[in-house]
Amino acid sequence: MSEIKKQLGKKIKYFRELKAMTQEELAEKIDINCRSLSFIECGTNFVTAETLDKLCTILQVTPKQLFDFEYYPICPENIKNEVNKLIKNNPDKINDIYNILKGFLN
Repeated sequence: MSEIKKQLGKKIKYFRELKAMTQEELAEKIDINCRSLSFIECGTNFVTAETLDKLCTILQVTPKQLFDFEYYPICPENIKNEVNKLIKNNPDKINDIYNILKGFLN
């Protein structure tokens, strides 16, 4: 299975969930069946240009945002995940991270 298809599927699912939409709701809005959308999100199938255009319109994203696999919009959950990664990957810096946060929040 192509890594690009998998990554694109994850991004579509991510943006769909940000909009609090079910697969059924999104599939109806972009005029494909739910099973097809499921295959796209799982990375089994790839989108057509027409479906990509509809996805971008409904999800209010650009094709660049969908294909930039490093990009995720800043939201509280993403920030928490990033801070947790920083702490996990830098255990020797935990005191510094704590002091910075404490200084900023006080």
